Amino acid sequence: MTEISPLGDRSRAASPAPEVEAILSPEALRPHYSAFMRPGRILLTGHSHQAWPDVARAGVLEAYDVAAAHVDDKWGPALACADEIRSAIAEMIGAGPGEIALGANTHELIVRFLSALPSGRRRRLVTTDGEFHSITRQLQRLEEEGVEVIWVPALPVDTLAARLAEAITPETGAVLASTVLFGTGHVVPHLHLVTEAAARHGAAALLDAYHAFGVVPFEIADFGSHPAYVVGGGYKYVQWGEGVCWLRVPPEARDRPIWTGWFAQFARLEAAPTPGAIAYGAEGAARYAGSTYDPTSHYRARAVIEFFRDQGMSPAALRRLYQRQTARIIEGLPEADILTPRDPEARGGFVSIRHPEAGALVAQLKGRGIFADARGDRLRLGPAPYVLDDEIDEAVEVLRGWIRR
Repeated sequence: MTEISPLGDRSRAASPAPEVEAILSPEALRPHYSAFMRPGRILLTGHSHQAWPDVARAGVLEAYDVAAAHVDDKWGPALACADEIRSAIAEMIGAGPGEIALGANTHELIVRFLSALPSGRRRRLVTTDGEFHSITRQLQRLEEEGVEVIWVPALPVDTLAARLAEAITPETGAVLASTVLFGTGHVVPHLHLVTEAAARHGAAALLDAYHAFGVVPFEIADFGSHPAYVVGGGYKYVQWGEGVCWLRVPPEARDRPIWTGWFAQFARLEAAPTPGAIAYGAEGAARYAGSTYDPTSHYRARAVIEFFRDQGMSPAALRRLYQRQTARIIEGLPEADILTPRDPEARGGFVSIRHPEAGALVAQLKGRGIFADARGDRLRLGPAPYVLDDEIDEAVEVLRGWIRR
């Protein structure tokens, strides 16, 4: 049977998965995370800040050593490291390295994207009420300045893509939507409907894949044949830490972001400036480049990328592990109001539980050495490749007792 990406068009086949994939063992991986794995602590923050493997420290030290050895000439090795990060991202999502723009966080990349829209004649944006703060807060602020924002209810998720598509009109500048909802863990199906509708009306489509990257395998082609911007980052499931976020830009894009950094003109710095014209890189992603940054995060990410490859921690292998771990959490909490889908193909890498005292439960769990988080009335439990079954069971037992009371 051909494997279909849960994020894309279920009516057409995606590329077949490799025949042989590693079966990941948390017990075997655990020793590689010695700095984070402290006695009496259970880390169920896999949907947020994951532990870093020990090799990440070597990456940080490498960045220091390169700076000490080369001073201002460190930028040659640093930019080469950034290119390796682009290549790794492109390989994971079925894109070309030249389609990947890097940024310190997704917000700066989203703002550049918004600044490139034809706001003068298309002052209408379409999104959902289930987006992360990097989108939601910015759009709320733009709404205060007179931009029309259409907030499509995220649930029910099965019809979300169709409802987003219906909300796109000729006045729409862009549609912004997640591929996995950060609040509930729902995988959003049929997103090709969104990109098709956007293309039909001349609007841009930006998909937030942060909660899919590294845990729900996808490729750009899964979102249809029309151009799509996709944003994500390394803070969560790929364990890269802060400062390594990315924006996939369609190669044919000739955008001119208003919020633009001088790296976007990097290839033309030696040329004489042209009066009245701001130059941009030739490739679409180069037009979204920022400015001077701290390269330490890229060295750390490169070390972790190599570690993942050595351990067979591919997106497909990680997907199977997360499905098993999240199922263990769900099955252990039969009395909880679980918002995350029970169908393993329909959920991401964490479990969301609705509880009126979710914040208080987080504090009580931390008092027992169990780390989780809450968003409003939603308690989120996120396993990870280094979390043992016994730790999941212990956390679930503690939480089950409090929920019963």
